[in-house]
Amino acid sequence: MTGTTPRTRGRSPLPVYLTSAVLARTADEGARVALVMLATQHVGSPALGGALVAALMIPHVAAAPVAGVLADSVRRRRLFHGSAVTLYGAALGALALLVGRADDGVVLVLAVAAGCVAPLVTGGLTSLLGELLSKERLTRAFSADAVSYNLAGICGPAVAAALGTAVNAGTALAVLGVGAMAGGLLLFSLRLRPRARRPTGSGRLRPADLVQGVAEPTRNAPLRSVTWGSSVGQLGVGALPVVSVLLAADYHASWATGGLMTAFAAGALAGSLSYAWHPVGRRTPERVVLWGLLATGIPLALVPWVGHAVPAAGLFALAGFCTGPLFSALLAGRDRYAPAAVRTQIFTLGAGLKSTFAAAGAGAAGALSGLGAAPLMLGTAVCQVLATALALVLLTGGRTGPSGPAAGPPEPPPTSAGQAGQGRGG
Repeated sequence: MTGTTPRTRGRSPLPVYLTSAVLARTADEGARVALVMLATQHVGSPALGGALVAALMIPHVAAAPVAGVLADSVRRRRLFHGSAVTLYGAALGALALLVGRADDGVVLVLAVAAGCVAPLVTGGLTSLLGELLSKERLTRAFSADAVSYNLAGICGPAVAAALGTAVNAGTALAVLGVGAMAGGLLLFSLRLRPRARRPTGSGRLRPADLVQGVAEPTRNAPLRSVTWGSSVGQLGVGALPVVSVLLAADYHASWATGGLMTAFAAGALAGSLSYAWHPVGRRTPERVVLWGLLATGIPLALVPWVGHAVPAAGLFALAGFCTGPLFSALLAGRDRYAPAAVRTQIFTLGAGLKSTFAAAGAGAAGALSGLGAAPLMLGTAVCQVLATALALVLLTGGRTGPSGPAAGPPEPPPTSAGQAGQGRGG
């Protein structure tokens, strides 16, 4: 039990939350570009830049269970989450000052430390929505949160590249860090009631606390389905940047190198906004994830059969559009089916898994790039089909143990337009 009840009266906390989330996630996305540019400009070593990005990204999944356990165990979440996001921004600012001036080992350790906080910037923040808003407002809130990820994915790299080129990469990373710190400070204003005190002696973290959060996505059928289905789908999505470069070369269209992924991101943004306006399938978010995975694969499978960059960009945009409802439903599913005691763990672990599978997809596409664009493009579509099949099998395979709301008696039908949002993407 969280010991809290979402507030339903007064000014909505959603605008403050979304502003904070956009600032923090823009910094997280942009830092990956800025770090490579910074290492190249100051040290002349793209290899160091790659190592810094890896040091920042690997803890996204490695530290996710621990970060989630801590977030689920603290009483004063406003203080905890606000401090975590502020520290993440401060770490980026410190990296902006130290890369090229301090020993490489020092900056790598600092990047790892920042990466350990990063799961709280993604899934950790999303997990707060269930305690900030009433059930009937959650469906659209998760769609709006998905929009924040879309905006960050578009704006972060753009800000880093623009400032890094116009001024320098250190300034770009520092600006991103200040933005994240501002987002963290905004979190202190959110109306999150303290959790009820735990029984004496239960305040210490135990290995069992970690196991509970990790085990839940294996025994809770709907949660298992959306977690692993969406993660496998990311193998294909993670490969898209590499495939886009190959397609641009085939089309002899240099603008398509980044333009195809921009079209995909713009489509995802439109899809999230559309789902926020008309959230279909709110009663069963796990089914929306299933259909979203399959629908994403269909336009991607058609790309190899078009011979020009413009229709390919249209298909990329259509595939991105399908990921908007998918991600919104994923967030709603996590919130609905995760037990309250491990909710943040489920969000941080799920976000970490998606990042890991996306990185694996990018690595595999790079290693197989000699096959050419068409086979790899079809491979990205096949990943979506396989993810759909896996999600369906995991959903219909039954529940193998106690879980959150999904394992209990059926919930009454929603009584208002958005109530099924309690019943949900990274």
